Amino acid sequence: MAYQAYTLKEAAGRPERLSAGHRMCAGCGSTVGIRGVLRALRPEDRAVVTCATSCLEVSSMTYPYTAWEDSFIHTAFENAASTTSGVEAAYTAMKRKGRLGETYKFITFGGDGGTYDIGFQALSGAMERGTDMVYVCYDNEAYMNTGIQRSSSTPLYADTTTTAVGSKSDGKPQFKKDLTKIMAAHHIPYVAQTTYLSNFKDLHHKAEAAIYTEGPAFLNILAPCPRGWRYEESELMDICKAAVDSCVWPLFEVIDGEWVLNYEPKKKLPVEEYLRMQGRFAHLFKPGAAGLIEKIQDGVDSRWAELKGLCGV
Repeated sequence: MAYQAYTLKEAAGRPERLSAGHRMCAGCGSTVGIRGVLRALRPEDRAVVTCATSCLEVSSMTYPYTAWEDSFIHTAFENAASTTSGVEAAYTAMKRKGRLGETYKFITFGGDGGTYDIGFQALSGAMERGTDMVYVCYDNEAYMNTGIQRSSSTPLYADTTTTAVGSKSDGKPQFKKDLTKIMAAHHIPYVAQTTYLSNFKDLHHKAEAAIYTEGPAFLNILAPCPRGWRYEESELMDICKAAVDSCVWPLFEVIDGEWVLNYEPKKKLPVEEYLRMQGRFAHLFKPGAAGLIEKIQDGVDSRWAELKGLCGV
């Protein structure tokens, strides 16, 4: 892979490319993860950042003010990846003609609504065309910006405003879509899944790999939302760690088609320890709901065994 490893200490000392003063919520996982991704950029490189309509966009860019230190393009929900594809093509043409000397990297950020759902067609097209870009999904598992509606990323039995829990509903009745595996099926050079708050080195390694691998790359980052998931701001790191240690959100990467498991917990947590930390699953701990947790556990165990098989573990 065409990148050079760097130390976590070096990355932590780099200037921030997402400045303070934005309006994201306290305890939000997305901005912490995005800052980690941007630190993987070498100081001498510039970036063009494209951002789908989302919490991130409305909270970091209110004209004429911006929290972004690099060039920033706000797109609609559905066309973030195709916008980046067009900008990268223009850059390549201008560089070929000698009109640009600087090195630019192209990074797209989108939430799960703009990635798993509304923007999926544009994302799939950009990956299939081979655009030299990184698409970063900050996955908070619902449409948090517009009222906490369910998305195809929302987990089984989660309570949202469109899958409300009641006498006729146990929450969302479908399992979460596995977008990381879908992106790996595009046969692109690099795909990875991570979460910043569980393993600092893991995200730094994967962000640099994604940015400096030639061709299309996809990075999926679990990014809890305090409003939608209903947890205290101080619990953000504990939730991310529990997601990884329960294997709800495994850490892995796919490098030129080779599946690599980055972390296997020494003691796999039961999924209920992860669910109990979030108000959106509070109904699962009421009398008579034990079978629902068991179904979630069975799904996690099945997907974990499948992933280990793909990774040859």
